[in-house]
Parts: sequence; structure tokens; C-alpha cells
Amino acid sequence: MKRLAQKENIFIIHAHRDREAVHNLYQSLVDDGLNAWLDAERLQPGQDWQSEIRNALLKCDAVIVCLSRSFDKQQGYRHEELKLALEKANFLPGDEVFIIPVRLEKCDMPESLRHLHRVDLFKAGGYKMLLGALRGQN
Repeated sequence: MKRLAQKENIFIIHAHRDREAVHNLYQSLVDDGLNAWLDAERLQPGQDWQSEIRNALLKCDAVIVCLSRSFDKQQGYRHEELKLALEKANFLPGDEVFIIPVRLEKCDMPESLRHLHRVDLFKAGGYKMLLGALRGQN
């Protein structure tokens, strides 16, 4: 089995309705020494937010897609972010972990992510499993 490399830059895709849970996840990742990118934390006033998000996504080593019942309910830029992440994943080796679906609550997976194994943060050990994947631990 191939050993996974630690993910240096982690991009977080989420629905804005989930911002509190996502901010808690972001803070936990940062507290655990990981370099996470969250729009609410990294965007500065006056920046071209679409350009900054696109650049961060293209430079990242991993993408966490935070899923909830709100994720697919409305339009939002997160759908463009997910599309870009999926396009980038097509250029990576097939055995490389790049997109990690993370369910914040019990919900359906978007069709485009159903082929990927998910982690459920609402279950015991979920965060530890996510942290292990990001740190390249088998």
C-alpha cells in the first residue's frame, strides 16, 4: 500500500450556512499544526475574492468538502470550487488522496463525490480519521 504524504495546504469548501461548524473544524486543523485555507479567515478587504479562492484551490495539496443538508440546497460559489477541485483531481495520480468528503451531519453525498470514501465528523473518531488522512498516516 502506498504511503500518503502529509498535506501541506488544505482548502476547505463549505456552505455558508455551516460557517460555525466549519470555523470550528478550521480552528482544530490550525491548532493541530495544519495549514488550512478558509475564505472567512484568509480573504482580506479589497481582494478579488474569486481570484484569491481560485489561486488557493489551485495551490492546495488537499481539499476538504464539508457536506451537510445545506450544501446542495442553494446556489453558491462552493459549486464552482468543487468543480475546480474535481478538474484538478483528474490530473493527479489515481491513488493520490486529494478531495476528502467530510460530512458535518447525516446527509446525502453529491453525485460527483460518491466514488470517494467519506469521513463523518459527527461520529466518534471522525476528526481523528480526517487528521490521519491529512497527515499521511495509514
